Amino acid sequence: MHIRDVVTGALNLTPQHLNSSLLHQKSIVIDAHCDTLTAMEEQKRCLSVCTGIGQVDLIRLKRGGVNVQFFAVFISPEEKRSVLVRVREVIARFYREAAENTASIVPIFSYRSLVRGLAQGKIAAILAIEGGEVLGGNLEVLNSLYLMGVRSLTLTWNHRNELGDGIAVEQPGGLTKFGIAVVKEMNRLGMLVDVAHLAAPGFWDVLKISRQSIIASHANSHALCPHPRNLKDEQIKALAARGGVMGLTFYPPFIHLDRPSLEKLLDHVDYIANLAGVDCIGLGSDFDGINEVIPELSDVSRLPAFTRGLLARGYSKKAVKKILGGNLLRVLKTVLPP
Repeated sequence: MHIRDVVTGALNLTPQHLNSSLLHQKSIVIDAHCDTLTAMEEQKRCLSVCTGIGQVDLIRLKRGGVNVQFFAVFISPEEKRSVLVRVREVIARFYREAAENTASIVPIFSYRSLVRGLAQGKIAAILAIEGGEVLGGNLEVLNSLYLMGVRSLTLTWNHRNELGDGIAVEQPGGLTKFGIAVVKEMNRLGMLVDVAHLAAPGFWDVLKISRQSIIASHANSHALCPHPRNLKDEQIKALAARGGVMGLTFYPPFIHLDRPSLEKLLDHVDYIANLAGVDCIGLGSDFDGINEVIPELSDVSRLPAFTRGLLARGYSKKAVKKILGGNLLRVLKTVLPP
C-alpha cells in the first residue's frame, strides 16, 4: 500500500482533501484585511491564546496556513477621544503583541523584510489604517504613520472625510485636493492605496492619479451581490488592467443577499475570473470585523476549505496559488520599499 493511502485513511481524508491540503501548505497565503487589533481589546484577549472568541489569533492563523496578515487599525466614528491618540494606542498594542510573540510573527516594513519573515517561517504582519480621517487633513501625519510602520491606508470608511467620500455618502464626489496629495505621497513613500469603502468617483480619481497598483482590500462583485461596498464590473476591469487586486471578503451580506455560503463566494471567484482574469483576485476576509460568518469559513483556521473549493471548481494549481496570495504578493513587491 502506498504511504499516501495510509495517511489518507488514518486521517479520514479523501485524496482530494490531501491534495488541496498540500497545495495550501505550499502556497503563500495572504489576507488583506482583518480587524483583530480592535476586537482583541473589546474581547479582552491576546494574539497568542486561542480562546475560541473571535476569528483570528496566532494559533488559528497557523492552522489556516496564513503567511501574511494585514492588521487594520479602525477607529469607530463614535469614538469620543482624539482619533489620532486612539490610533497610536492601537498601534502600540500591535507592537506589544508582536514583541511578545517574536517566534511566530514579525512586523513588515519593506519587501525585503517580508521575504525574510517568510523564510523564517513567521507570519508577516502588515499594519494598515482603515479610514483617512486619522490624518486630520495634515499630510505630515501620513509621514508620521509611515515612520510608525503603517504600510497601507484605506482612504475612507463609509462616510466623508478630508480625502473624499465613502460609499454611504449621497451624491458622492471624487477625491479632494488633500486626497489627491495623499495618494501621491503614498506612492512616494511606498504605501498601499486601498480603495475599499471609497465611493465610485473617488475610485476613478485614484486610478487616474496613482502611479502604483492599488488594492480593494475587502470587497466582492456587485453584479452577484448588489451591496454598495462591492465593486461593479467596470471597476473590477479597470482595477485588473492596472495590475491591482481585490481581496474577496467572507462577510455574508457581501456574498449573497439570501443564501450566503462558500459555494456562493466561489461564484464570485468564477465571475471575476471570467470578467477580468484571476490575476486581480485575492483574499480580504474582514475577520474580527464582521458579526456573522458563513459556516465553512467560520474563522481563519478554516481557510483550507477555500482552497478545496477552488480545486473542485477546476482552477489550476497555478491559479489557486495566485488567488491565495501570489497576486497580492506581486503588488506588495512593486509598492513596498525594497
